[in-house]
Amino acid sequence: MTRSKRREFLKAIGVSLAGSLEFHAFPWSPLPQAGQVGNVRASGKALFERVPESASGITWKHSNGRSPEYYLPETTGAGCAFLDYDNDGWMDIYLVNSGKCDFFDPQPALRNALYHNNRDGTFTDVTEKAGVGGGGYGMGVAVGDYDGDGWPDLYVTQYGRSILYHNNGNGTFSDVTERARVAAPGWASSAVWFDYDNDGRLDLFVCRFVEFDKSKNKFCGNEKTGERYYCIPRVYPPARSWLFHNNGDGTFTDVSMESGIGKALGKAWGVVATDINNDGWMDLLVANDTVANFLFANRGHGKFQEIGLEAGVAYSQDGRARSGMGVDSADYDQDGSQDLFVTNVDQEMYSLYRNHRDETFDDVAGTMGIGGMTRLMSGWGVKFFDYDNDGDVDLFIANGHPDDRVEEHTNNVAYREPLLLFHNSGKAFQNVSASAGPVFAENFAARGLAIGDFNNDGAVDALVSVNNGAPVLLKNNAAQGNHWLGVRLMGKRANPDAIGARIAWQADDLKRSRLKTGGGSYLSAHDPREVLGIGDRIKIDRLEIRWPQPSGRTEVFTELPVDRYITIVEGAGIK
Repeated sequence: MTRSKRREFLKAIGVSLAGSLEFHAFPWSPLPQAGQVGNVRASGKALFERVPESASGITWKHSNGRSPEYYLPETTGAGCAFLDYDNDGWMDIYLVNSGKCDFFDPQPALRNALYHNNRDGTFTDVTEKAGVGGGGYGMGVAVGDYDGDGWPDLYVTQYGRSILYHNNGNGTFSDVTERARVAAPGWASSAVWFDYDNDGRLDLFVCRFVEFDKSKNKFCGNEKTGERYYCIPRVYPPARSWLFHNNGDGTFTDVSMESGIGKALGKAWGVVATDINNDGWMDLLVANDTVANFLFANRGHGKFQEIGLEAGVAYSQDGRARSGMGVDSADYDQDGSQDLFVTNVDQEMYSLYRNHRDETFDDVAGTMGIGGMTRLMSGWGVKFFDYDNDGDVDLFIANGHPDDRVEEHTNNVAYREPLLLFHNSGKAFQNVSASAGPVFAENFAARGLAIGDFNNDGAVDALVSVNNGAPVLLKNNAAQGNHWLGVRLMGKRANPDAIGARIAWQADDLKRSRLKTGGGSYLSAHDPREVLGIGDRIKIDRLEIRWPQPSGRTEVFTELPVDRYITIVEGAGIK
């Protein structure tokens, strides 16, 4: 069926054809035996090892302000980030906390946390010196060099009013929200920096959740006994998200309505900037809770078209809106097109959308086994990344139910849930969670998930934020024996973070390509460096960088060494 006929058919029946369970050459495979997944498994060492507070020095904890009134924002935070705020080449950590708002006034006050990487596996809290403690009921964080000065800036989303922190380049930040005009009042959740109009500057998309404040809090529970529990977001009205255009002078213009973004009312949680049709314009996948997901196709000239229904990503396979939370995008099967992933709440299953190269997708989570495995789980943070550096992107998911009393009124569903790890063998996704280490046998009220290499060993680590608890820092042991090259891209005509760049590399018989996406996961931001795995091959023969517009330049590097990080500056080569 052509895309135009599919569009007509979908409109006629009013539901989505979201992925007939088409079997293809990437089937589900059962759990492998110990020793089959990478060199680390053969040694008996955990794929990911939890770094205890005593070793990392990270003593900060999230507090959600749990109240008898069951205000919905208490269930949903918070996010986290890996970033190199001081440009010393080592990933630091930012953690978002709740704080004062119309329904919560903690005493003493709560604050966010910025932890400086000491380069020895430990971190030091530098929040007060840096001036990034927040000041409201925090949700998430997005990191990007919006002014092109070479220093990463912080956008902290909040319930109430968000904050833009400009990096001063001396270890401190300044709150420039009012001048920049990006406060995004209301309930903001995830955000992403990306260059939607290809002018070389990073613009900002901010997800907005429902219309909510203290006066609108609804009673959900047993009316006879007065016993409450957290409401399903279905009872609150949807809202429009924001798109802010970067004016290049430190200010932004709200272009939500004229771009088409603001015409779609949703209940937005997660967002990823990707290019679904390889046209060089960055699109947006937005996960919505209890209403249809959005796929904003970038048509150029500052315009977006919402095509979620026609594309097959708006609803479940039986035409129902689900509780979309976390999202990500990658070319998991190396066919040259970006695929999509969305996590949902229990009873709904998660979705893996395979790209058909015609702006339509099929949900293949069922054939992969991912759907059935996640039917009783609730997912938030999710990320595609190559954890063992074999050249194929794997999948990490952070889970936990939003209602801390769900076990009292629902069978077979838990509030705290395990992390999930899927290994991509090149032919199948394999659930390796049970053999990945002791931390995967624990249960968490997990929310945000950020990935980054905090010890610079080339094995990408993970950071999981926990609602009303301490974050979980996971050291990656899974890539031992496999070689890699870490690449930081710095755009000059292209946007500074090179969002939208296409990277292709060849090492002997291995050929791989990757799009540098923006955002992804839930409320979180990631190490901006791309780690290119090559398995047991000893060098990279060819590396090609195709910079995003307005540059469009293609640069080729040959005979590259491995097991180190390099910086490539557009037009200036390896730094």
